[in-house]
Amino acid sequence: KFRQVFPGKNITGHVLDLGCGPADISIRFARAWPECHIDGVDGARAMLHEGEVAVKRSGLQQRIKLIHGVIPDLDLQEKKYQVILSNSLLHHLHNPGVLWQCLRKLATEDTSVFIMDLMRPLSEQEAAMLVNTYCGNEPDILRRDFYNSLCAAFSPSEVKLQLEDAELQGLVVEIITDRHLLMHGNIINA
Repeated sequence: KFRQVFPGKNITGHVLDLGCGPADISIRFARAWPECHIDGVDGARAMLHEGEVAVKRSGLQQRIKLIHGVIPDLDLQEKKYQVILSNSLLHHLHNPGVLWQCLRKLATEDTSVFIMDLMRPLSEQEAAMLVNTYCGNEPDILRRDFYNSLCAAFSPSEVKLQLEDAELQGLVVEIITDRHLLMHGNIINA
């Protein structure tokens, strides 16, 4: 999807993956753009441990650096990034403004921003239907986690308000599936 949103974009600089978890996206991105270097940040040490194992197995440890940290209080060697990615982090944040604050701090006008997250359904019944559709045969704990994540997610209009409050002009909020939002674009300084 990144290539569709940013066609022809050549990634040769530093990439930030916020909420990288077990580094799956960091690894896929590094393979897709072999000249970039990725800083993957996550607040969960257990996830980073899984990520370190995966990065080592992939042979990309020279290009992917995993960092324990919590936004917005990150101490990163790179102060600006060519790309900032995030997948399924926003709905976990008690204060979503910290994600947008982090973007303002670490992005330039040339930074490509690509943030995907769940979209809150219109009702509890719709959330239950999505759970049945996408993880109907999974264990109860996974079904419950998915349901709770859907209910914790934001609506497109809420995300648009968050972006307005953070003065992040230039980012588009797009519904891309029946359960996902994508926020993408470049930061435009007001």
